[in-house]
Amino acid sequence: MTNQRIALIPGDGIGTEVLLAAQQVLDAVGRRHDLGFTYTSFDDWSCERYLREGAMMPEDGLDQLRDKDAILLGAVGYPGVPDHVSLWGLLIPIRRSFRQYVNLRPIRVFEGIESPVRGAAAGAVDFVVVRENVEGEYSEIGGRLGRGLPEEMAVQEAVFTRAGVTRVLDYAFGLAARRGGRLTSATKSNGIVHTMPFWDELVAERAAAHPQVGWDQEHIDALAAKFVLDPARFDVVVGSNLFGDILSDLAAAVAGSIGIAPAANLNPEREFPSMFEPVHGSAPDIAGQGIANPLGAIWSAAMMLDHLGHPKEAKDVTDAIAAVLATTDVRTPDLGGNATTAEFTDKLLERL
Repeated sequence: MTNQRIALIPGDGIGTEVLLAAQQVLDAVGRRHDLGFTYTSFDDWSCERYLREGAMMPEDGLDQLRDKDAILLGAVGYPGVPDHVSLWGLLIPIRRSFRQYVNLRPIRVFEGIESPVRGAAAGAVDFVVVRENVEGEYSEIGGRLGRGLPEEMAVQEAVFTRAGVTRVLDYAFGLAARRGGRLTSATKSNGIVHTMPFWDELVAERAAAHPQVGWDQEHIDALAAKFVLDPARFDVVVGSNLFGDILSDLAAAVAGSIGIAPAANLNPEREFPSMFEPVHGSAPDIAGQGIANPLGAIWSAAMMLDHLGHPKEAKDVTDAIAAVLATTDVRTPDLGGNATTAEFTDKLLERL
């Protein structure tokens, strides 16, 4: 039996609820395919820990994760703790210390979920946003000067390196070659005069090394409009940290609900564990009510299976998701139904 060592970080709010659903699905797949999982749960790594002890995780937290095959995260965020504190206290250190420089976010309109966008049909919209995940606009370089004074100022530096941009572009072009053979690059080189022309130059440079992939580039404002007007035209979209972040959330809404959206933070070289998480956040307004949509976490677990070398098992999960949505009316409230998290998960487990 193959055994995978998985770190579980439930986090805050609905993170604990959806992660339990994902774990149940993994266990069901494991029983079917003779695949074992050894879980190490870090239940205390959360905003509540920060309020109590002043840190989201212990000082040796990264060392505790280092020997795991993968990390499955629920959600982070809690009223009273600023979002930049929770993000930079947990997710960002994991992403950067473990060189998870690819953030992968698949977008799919499933049969049985009506997109709010007219013409976004099931089976027609199926693309992936590849987001650069460790540098770009989300750098640590900058600061505040003259706090509280009339002339107070804040400076935030964007950082784009040849190595950082090239490696995420090569991943995106490689993914496009295995999919539909089309890549779109998000840019804003008509207004951002240094980093975006540099990005564009590197896209053209790496495209020459991938002649089997057709590509184009779109300014981010026009691209956001086209995500809404014609989402079926896209296959692989690659963008900087900020652009990829915004585009993938917009695309998840086009697909019907941000509650179904998964994400993978990948170290493609597998030198460090990769981390998988739903996009939806901790949703404190519904936490504890048992009505959170578990699909984002379950789909993230499927992405984890694929990354760990179990593509058939991953497909079993996504096929089960598609079957439940296409053939039943079981839906959580965000999808217009009244099913609980447990009821939806049980229905999906039946399909597995």
